[in-house]
Amino acid sequence: MAVNNTLLCDYYELTMANGYFLSGAKDTVSYFDVFFRNVPDGGGFAIAAGLEQIIEYIQNLTFTEEDITYLRSKGVFDEGFLNYLRTFRFTGDLYSVPEGTPVFPNEPILTVRAPAMEAQFMETFLLLTLNHQSLIATKANRVVRAAKGRPISEFGSRRAHGPDAAVFGARAAYIGGCAGTACTISDRLFGVPAGGTMAHSWVQMFSSEYEAFITYCKVYPKNPCLLVDTYNVLRSGVPNAIRVFKEMFGDDTDGTGCSIRIDSGDLTYLSSTARQMLDGAGLTGCKIVASNALDEYIIRDLLLQGAQIDSFGVGERLITSRSTPVFGAVYKLCAVEKNGVVIPRIKISENPQKITTPHFKKVYRIYEHSKAIADYICIHDEEPDFTKPLDLFDPDYIWKRKLLTDYTAEELLIPIFKGGELVYECPPLKDVRDYCAAQVDRQWDEVKRFENPHNYYVDLSQKLWHVKQDLLAVGAGAVI
Repeated sequence: MAVNNTLLCDYYELTMANGYFLSGAKDTVSYFDVFFRNVPDGGGFAIAAGLEQIIEYIQNLTFTEEDITYLRSKGVFDEGFLNYLRTFRFTGDLYSVPEGTPVFPNEPILTVRAPAMEAQFMETFLLLTLNHQSLIATKANRVVRAAKGRPISEFGSRRAHGPDAAVFGARAAYIGGCAGTACTISDRLFGVPAGGTMAHSWVQMFSSEYEAFITYCKVYPKNPCLLVDTYNVLRSGVPNAIRVFKEMFGDDTDGTGCSIRIDSGDLTYLSSTARQMLDGAGLTGCKIVASNALDEYIIRDLLLQGAQIDSFGVGERLITSRSTPVFGAVYKLCAVEKNGVVIPRIKISENPQKITTPHFKKVYRIYEHSKAIADYICIHDEEPDFTKPLDLFDPDYIWKRKLLTDYTAEELLIPIFKGGELVYECPPLKDVRDYCAAQVDRQWDEVKRFENPHNYYVDLSQKLWHVKQDLLAVGAGAVI
């Protein structure tokens, strides 16, 4: 999808770029972090997604003559600046966690090191991409975990907030663990398996429900799924489905992949009764699919109530992340570079949560007994000796300490661009999905709770903590 999204930016990115150009600051090497402050739905972690689209954006980041003509028409941009834009490209470095990585509040999930104009200009696209796809991947992962191994299909295109939200939302949902999507173009573009059978209108088109079902099964004898709630699930839908399956396949339905879908009503009662009817007819291999405004809480409750459902279709509440529709990642300056020396910068706020962590940083994930227990943030030039005991402390409660002796550490931020050149190869999307599942499995069950999850610690090295405290001591707008 090579689209020129160069002007998909906030206008102030352009006014600042023009100002940097005129003030001589355009080449000041700057460091920006992307991080978020709160996990959607009050969960224990989020899932990072969207890196592949960011890479495509950076590779196609050029101003066309039409773009420059438009900017000239605004009457506020210097002509020298507009001429400069003709050769504008990204020449910096970018570091990111891989897509599918579980991530936590207040830690860098992406860092840009580049001349000020370049680094500042990319803010909008980087945020909108990470915010949207990480939001949907996070929601999808919650839904998938609620289903306890039962497949989830993403059904939300028609409720999505526009075409891109549908297409990239399906991609993100697949990363989060969904088995497939109803969005056909996401299959063609990304290989997200697309599937679907019929709507209620198919059943209504025929003179009887039986005729609709038998016609469909003759057209699609492999893996037929019949929608049984157009009229009455138990009085007509399931009996007609049984009749058709028997006529088409006899008593040997186990290998046919036949199934029914229920899209309304009391899904626990209807699925349980339908299961009894199917089994009583000898159709023990027939699966039951459920849909109808589902989310992780409804799915969890259905299964706790004994619903006999083999897979779920989840639409609007997934593709819009209806319960928490904003991810909230931000893009903040954390350092500048002068004469090769990295100088930390901090943003101070009356709201303590908005105070940033300064400096160019590295992030390590600490594992104990193969499970993640904390993320450790240090300054870029620190070289922690992870062969020795590690003293972790909560930066908000420095007296809360934990000494680790048997542990491993993995660096999370990996190079994506160096000197403007791509040095990373995006893995196949199926591999991203598998990586996400494996990394989520490395989180403790306490962190995966939907309500009141364990507070996973994101700790600062003592050196970084002291840098932050020193800058805070200088006061608002501190510069050292």
